[in-house]
Amino acid sequence: MNTIIEKDLDEIFSLTRGLWEELRGKRLFITGGTGFFGAWLLRSFAKANNTLGLNAQVLALSRNPDSFKSQFPDLAKNPAILFHQGDIRDFKFPEGKFGYVIHMATTTAAETFNKEDELKKFDTVAFGTRRALEFAALCKAKKFLYTSSASLYGKQPPELTHMPETYNGAPDPTDLSGHAASLGMGKRAAEFFCAYYAKQSGMEVKIARGFSFVGPGLPLDIHYAIGNFIRDALNGGPIKILGDGTARRSYMYISDLIVWLWVILLKGKSGRAYNVGSEEDISISSLAHLVAENFSGSIQVNIAKSPVPGAPPDRQVPSTARAQKELGLKQIVGLKEAVIRTIKYHETAKN
Repeated sequence: MNTIIEKDLDEIFSLTRGLWEELRGKRLFITGGTGFFGAWLLRSFAKANNTLGLNAQVLALSRNPDSFKSQFPDLAKNPAILFHQGDIRDFKFPEGKFGYVIHMATTTAAETFNKEDELKKFDTVAFGTRRALEFAALCKAKKFLYTSSASLYGKQPPELTHMPETYNGAPDPTDLSGHAASLGMGKRAAEFFCAYYAKQSGMEVKIARGFSFVGPGLPLDIHYAIGNFIRDALNGGPIKILGDGTARRSYMYISDLIVWLWVILLKGKSGRAYNVGSEEDISISSLAHLVAENFSGSIQVNIAKSPVPGAPPDRQVPSTARAQKELGLKQIVGLKEAVIRTIKYHETAKN
């Protein structure tokens, strides 16, 4: 395993060590376990399970388990991690009881990038969540975690520097450009299902609303700006910004994300949504230069468009005050360190 990943797993374990006893001897069901988030959750589970001798087990839902096993042979060989083939919208319920369900399944980032059908995306996001909740209620799960998304907020008002969970904005349901409506409205419907099942079943249901992230495993060749910038720099540059570079985003490192997800699952309040992300915002142009500065040699940054004078920035940055106050969570890895670790991972993997 890559040394960057090993160090990150050590960090995750050190920050979550006190949580794992609750999972001793338990079975977990994870959907979306083969994606960016999922692979890291499985790695962190395997680390804790092996180190502490928890005798816990994960069953991970996947449309293509063989593909995942070939990509992550270390996880495929772990006897505590098993796979259940199926689509989140209609998977056959596995037998037995599962104390914990983590639902991350959605259409893949590549499918979004390739402009999948909007109705398929909505159905997968919304009704896939209902299917996962139905299974969790049937198998008498104690706790359920849903990884939602900042997309449900719609556009962040320019006067709002950090988006709180109480903001009641929404995507324009008629805007089918960039899957704004299908993803955002699908997430809103999914969260309604979460609230309903929490009320009706007595199961503890928690929601993690993700913003933007970076780290080993993030795809470099689709619609993630920070991934594209690292890819461009790895290829010698130039780093290409397709817009005007004024949009503002924030990026949480993957190790922090995984810590937050485990804490929200095990300690979060039922029926509660928590923003998950970094409050350290940065313009896209500054982000590109930050990436360039952490490569040897000179990497040029090209910006395709000029800013519109007086136009407010397109901003998507969370307030994480709720998670900090209620759960004691905090960001450990700053943006510069996150970029450095991700670059080092790709450079060592390349060599």
